[in-house]
Amino acid sequence: MGGIGVVINPRSRQNLSDPRAAVRLARTLGDHGVVRTARTREDLARIAEDFRKLSIDVLGISGGDGTNHVTITGFLDVYEDEPLPPIAFLRGGTMNTVANAIGVPRGRPDGLLAGLIARYTDRGQDPLRWVERHVMRIGSHYGFIFGTGCVHGFIAEYNRSEERSARWAAKVLARASAAVILKTDTQVAARWEGRVHFEDGAAFPDRDYLAVAAGTVDQIGLGFRPFYRYDERPESFHMLGIHTSALGFVRKLGDVWRARPMGEAHTFEKIARHAVLEARSGVVRYVCDGDVHEHVGPLTVRIGPRVKLLVEHKPGHRPTLRHPPHDVCNLGGSAPRAGARC
Repeated sequence: MGGIGVVINPRSRQNLSDPRAAVRLARTLGDHGVVRTARTREDLARIAEDFRKLSIDVLGISGGDGTNHVTITGFLDVYEDEPLPPIAFLRGGTMNTVANAIGVPRGRPDGLLAGLIARYTDRGQDPLRWVERHVMRIGSHYGFIFGTGCVHGFIAEYNRSEERSARWAAKVLARASAAVILKTDTQVAARWEGRVHFEDGAAFPDRDYLAVAAGTVDQIGLGFRPFYRYDERPESFHMLGIHTSALGFVRKLGDVWRARPMGEAHTFEKIARHAVLEARSGVVRYVCDGDVHEHVGPLTVRIGPRVKLLVEHKPGHRPTLRHPPHDVCNLGGSAPRAGARC
């Protein structure tokens, strides 16, 4: 059959406030593909099996970072060694950090889908384009962004409010920064205690950390780019062991925003394929793409499969890429650019 297969998460914040979102997406898609609603992981597994049998050309996901990572995890479990189709992030959630990091334009899911359909139907003349990124396998989950300590504390504080938006996230960060400067307590500054082992024998020592975090995209949210070395080496992620004080980190936020190193006095850095986190408490509380998780015992973070992420949903849109000639690949039409890893 081919075409576009769209998965919608009805529980994402925007979709909860818009119960007709699925109907509108299906109407927009028309006979160019199929829209399916995934309320449970069992639903998602059945949808992945159906989409695999239909040999869909593009997998669209309507939801935020959490929906994206859950959907990608479910599809990778079903597709196994077979590559996933190119993925289109249609937003629809409150956190869209990965979509922002790779250059997906802003907009509503139905508008982004309409632009994707126009590009898909014209792909013979003007091919769809994607960037390729690895996901990390974090325990049994796949995602692009991982963090413990203050990263977990930030998301926990963010989730305490009914308001879920970039504006609220900025307020959480501003309040936490003020608390740190005024030397008052904030769970956003919660630290993580333990050590990290790497496959080459290196380690982040056993101590307390403001956070241990890693990414296969440069951003972690609100435009901050701590993982500026994410593409330094193939099939690797950029991991940080941020051991500075909370105040020391606040003072370095400008460097993080500008994708500059914080320096050895503030953080350890490692380009790695495999890492094992051992918490002193025996429990690793962490965030994967905006979702909070808890793992008992040592937690393994390893490089996962490489996936294709569509970067053009609107005619004329061209993403700003770090290494465009080697990073952009095509679906349909002419051959990929020289050197592209497609």
